[in-house]
Amino acid sequence: MGHQDPLRGPSAGLVLTIEPDDLTRRPVRDLITEHLADMYATSPAEGVHALDHVELREPGVSFWTAWSEGVLLGCGALKELSPVEGEVKAMRTRPEARGRGVAARLLAFLVEQARGRGYRRLNLETGTQDFFAPARRLYARHGFVPCPPFADYRPDPTSEFMTLDLTTSPSAQA
Repeated sequence: MGHQDPLRGPSAGLVLTIEPDDLTRRPVRDLITEHLADMYATSPAEGVHALDHVELREPGVSFWTAWSEGVLLGCGALKELSPVEGEVKAMRTRPEARGRGVAARLLAFLVEQARGRGYRRLNLETGTQDFFAPARRLYARHGFVPCPPFADYRPDPTSEFMTLDLTTSPSAQA
């Protein structure tokens, strides 16, 4: 049988490997550059809260990439806000991999990582623009609900703040 393209075919058969990453590989760096470009193209500069290559390597930030058959499909990060609270950062799926379940699997992975660290709450900030509507739907499907600004964030009409209570069982949130 020939080589199967991981970006084609049903998502149920997609073998996804999520691994810690140090942002040294070119495809990973390119994905973050693309992510930042989209953030600045869709939001005013003061409303962009995405972490860059350097910030994603800071202490307190853990970064993972998702791969299938050697092809980078997405990434995500956790930033520790306190010993009991974290923030989802750098959620990104390559455009050609969208709609394949990659983001849902990455988000579920990040939630489990947060639970494993003993976080009681997991927060995120996303945009209010139409570009971010699929992300907002994804987060809501995974139990995130709107909340006030957290950490150093301030109210911003281009930001939606969401939180997930990790003290309840995962089945109670579904």
